[in-house]
Amino acid sequence: MKAARIVLDVLKQNGVQHMFGIPAGSVNAFFDELTQMDDITPVVTKHEGAAGYMAAAYAKYTNHLAVCIACSGPGGTNLVTGAANAMREHLPVVFLTGAVPVSTLGLNASQELDAEPIFRPVTKYSATVNDVANVVEEITKAVEIALSGVPGPVHIALPIDVQHQQVPDATLPAAAERNLITPDADVLDRVAEELITRESGYILAGQGIRNAVPALLELAEVLNWPVVTTPQAKGYLPASHPLVVGVYGFAGHEAASELVSGDAHNVALIIGSSLGETATNNYNAAITQDRFTVQLDFDASVFNRKYVVDEAVLGDITLSVPALLEAVKARKGATSPAPLKVKKQAPSEGGSEYTTKNVLLALQQSLPASTRYTIDIGEFMSYMINHLEVKESYTYEINVHFGAMGSGIGSAIGSKLAEPERPVVCITGDGCFFMHGMELLTAKEYNLPILFVVMNNARLGMVYHGHNLQFKRTHSAFEQEPVNISAMAAAMGIPSHRVSEMEDLTEERVQELLSHNGPAVLEVFLKDNSTPPMGDRVKFLSSFGK
Repeated sequence: MKAARIVLDVLKQNGVQHMFGIPAGSVNAFFDELTQMDDITPVVTKHEGAAGYMAAAYAKYTNHLAVCIACSGPGGTNLVTGAANAMREHLPVVFLTGAVPVSTLGLNASQELDAEPIFRPVTKYSATVNDVANVVEEITKAVEIALSGVPGPVHIALPIDVQHQQVPDATLPAAAERNLITPDADVLDRVAEELITRESGYILAGQGIRNAVPALLELAEVLNWPVVTTPQAKGYLPASHPLVVGVYGFAGHEAASELVSGDAHNVALIIGSSLGETATNNYNAAITQDRFTVQLDFDASVFNRKYVVDEAVLGDITLSVPALLEAVKARKGATSPAPLKVKKQAPSEGGSEYTTKNVLLALQQSLPASTRYTIDIGEFMSYMINHLEVKESYTYEINVHFGAMGSGIGSAIGSKLAEPERPVVCITGDGCFFMHGMELLTAKEYNLPILFVVMNNARLGMVYHGHNLQFKRTHSAFEQEPVNISAMAAAMGIPSHRVSEMEDLTEERVQELLSHNGPAVLEVFLKDNSTPPMGDRVKFLSSFGK
């Protein structure tokens, strides 16, 4: 059996059903084998960077291994940003790259590049397999590393000639199994005792709560404590829950900031957050100041990194939160205190003025509650974090802490392939669109009904407002010549509609765009000079100029 085929078989054995990337000479053996395999569908993208974002979202919403592929040299370097994105989100993605024939190494072969050390800082494991006898061992090892402990991306480079060689022992290994990290029972008992004894606290929930939402909400109810979320975790907790206050951190809510800065709570219970910059409102000391602090995470490296914690609970959140819940319930008994009345962030209200905020709020009114929004990086994301109301869990996707422009476009495609029945709407901007907008063709070619909403202000909006706030001036280069993106979509044979005033945005038109068996574009042509809710970020950046 060819090395390329057994690599694909190992991936298939581990649940891989799609392979994102672009065919090329240095990975031709893989794509040739795929012509004889019905189990893995190649999703041919327009750019390798977008393939990485698709694979990451696919891994997140299937809870399975994902894979993307690119040629040696430039194809591989184009994947690096996607690998860094997956690393930041702890997502198990195998990044496969081709390599020049072993006999031509160091001879300046076409597209020659040693990708192994380039991927090493942004993956859990990176290796080049120059001997066909090691192929099975290395791909199996890579998959196990991707899934084990703290999940994350891995990279394997396979030279062209090795791909075509016969594997001496073609025995297919068993599928890798992820062993969850079990929290220490004694630590949980100590924590439960402290939480009960100290009585008053709040919960800061990060994206690590993704698969433990019901248990987390029940824990909040048993403790009768308010919950604030990081921007990354916004999509997991329904805003309607009486204990969910709002978003803390970048573009967050005033009610959440008041709660954290106040002195009414003597415990900070941090669950599934690495306490990075965007989650902590630029490393605000108030989060843990004068509070007994407990942090639950499956990544030991996040403990005491910036904030000193009194108790660190190492373990998968899916195990730690239910176990802590049971320990608290055992000590608290059947007592049911009067529900805590928390100051919640009031739902945002729209208006008739043609502004970014009003457009996004009006758009949500025309979409099903189950719609997943994949949010790109730009001025508009501040409005989405601050104003969008999460009506159902798992309906909001953003990677603001890595912040790769264009990632929301790829995420929409990966999300739709992972959950075909869920409506998906990508909120992106013209800057992001000009980076990865051609992936609309990928969505079209695979008949993926995704609504791409492009906020077109003919400028780098976040940069423009950031400079205005920080320096009181902007560079003329931030402004760009307006481009009719709706017309671009039409040229690709994709249904589109251009909005230039509030009256153009009707529920009938949105529903019409959603009804197609494929992607559609809603272009919002709008230059909004209102200040986005990003002031704290600007204050942080401004501090370096003093």
